[in-house]
Amino acid sequence: MKLRDELVQYYRWLRQYGLNDSHSGNVSVRNGDKVWITPTGACADTLVPAELIKCRMHRPPTEGASLDAALHLAVYARNPKAQVLIHSHVPYTVALTLRGGDFIPLDFEGQYYFKRIAVIDIPYAEYVRQAPALVADALSSLSLVVVRGHGLYVQAETLNLAYKWSCSVELSAKIALLAGRFA
Repeated sequence: MKLRDELVQYYRWLRQYGLNDSHSGNVSVRNGDKVWITPTGACADTLVPAELIKCRMHRPPTEGASLDAALHLAVYARNPKAQVLIHSHVPYTVALTLRGGDFIPLDFEGQYYFKRIAVIDIPYAEYVRQAPALVADALSSLSLVVVRGHGLYVQAETLNLAYKWSCSVELSAKIALLAGRFA
């Protein structure tokens, strides 16, 4: 139960600290062949561990799982080291990357962790169909990727690390926007 409690806590922090709105984004953790994921339409303010949806690797997503459940399962299938996937609608990062092209952080911490942040384009009308393969492909060799106009996906071995990187990318985007430079 501890892992599911942590998942809910991190999902709540994404909302609390402005990386998501009340009902956006999604988080999952893998435990063997089981994947626990936030339900579709989950409210970060009220979600409890018992509401998380259990999916199984190499099977279709369980009914009620996040719209991105197939994407999460695809990421785990392509990258056996990934144990966590956080998707957030980070406002500064989304705004900064609307023009397309990769994001190069200007600040020290951003450069220390990510020399370049890949930004991929997925047509909005094709998102549900194309995103699982495109994001899983990107995250098979990267720790994180931005889908232009949509948000950030971060895979890691722990919730804490995925959350740290999510926060770091968002702060780097905020700094770049405050500096008035789009790298």
